[in-house]
Amino acid sequence: MDTENPSAHAPAPSRDRAKNHPSRGTSAGVVHENAPHSTHFTVIGNHLAQHEALSLTAIGLATHIQSLPAGSPVDIRSLARRFPEGTTRISAALRELEAHGYVRRNKERTAAGRVVTRTVSCNRPAAARHRRANGSTEAPVPRPEPEPPPRRAEKPKARRRALPAVPQPAYPTPDLLQTALGVLSGLRRTDPRLLISATDAEHLVPGVAAWLERDLTPEAVHRALTTALPPEPLHRPAALLAHRLTAQLPPLPPFRPERPQPRHPLQNCDTCDRAYRGPEPGTCGTCPPMT
Repeated sequence: MDTENPSAHAPAPSRDRAKNHPSRGTSAGVVHENAPHSTHFTVIGNHLAQHEALSLTAIGLATHIQSLPAGSPVDIRSLARRFPEGTTRISAALRELEAHGYVRRNKERTAAGRVVTRTVSCNRPAAARHRRANGSTEAPVPRPEPEPPPRRAEKPKARRRALPAVPQPAYPTPDLLQTALGVLSGLRRTDPRLLISATDAEHLVPGVAAWLERDLTPEAVHRALTTALPPEPLHRPAALLAHRLTAQLPPLPPFRPERPQPRHPLQNCDTCDRAYRGPEPGTCGTCPPMT
């Protein structure tokens, strides 16, 4: 049976990549300090800069090739003179880029009969493959997108103010309200500026009815609403009418207790067609009764 050797060294603990790596937990991550470029810059897609299969040498070489002007030499010997990686590593990087479509090397014959290698750099291999599949060999010329027309600042819509309140009749009978509506409808015949909407008329009808309850004829109410109008344009005639119906409201007729008079509805005279109060249709007090 083996005995324990107290002088033997303990085995070194195995390194766990997730826990024992010396650099684990010491990096706080990259922080970008970017300044905008206006000249001398090259646009590189993230599909190249963060390619999962390409080596760092291949990504850097593709970035360099895409930054060169057209016609620049990109053969292995020219690149080896430019960079310290040497022909072996540069040749391997070019093969990587060729395998993933970022570089195409085509053999062409010049006018003098010499065979040369034409290197094509593709900044978007997927788009290049799509063009070749559709039979197009030339890269489309990008068309500048038209600038959208400047948006006009929308003015906030002014909220329509409510019309001023108007007097209310004590007994709004249907005949009284219908007569009041007729007074409002006839105002535009005297002054076209007094054309009002149906909604405004519905608001003003009780005010006219309150005037008619004070023993005024429709003609008298019409004159009160159309006399001495301002000469300037009326932006909201219904507001002017509501103000006049309230500010110029006549007093109630005197009440005589010795001879109480019932307030009869308005009737139209069968002879002169004027309005009068009476229990039944017929003629007013100034016209002789019809026989």
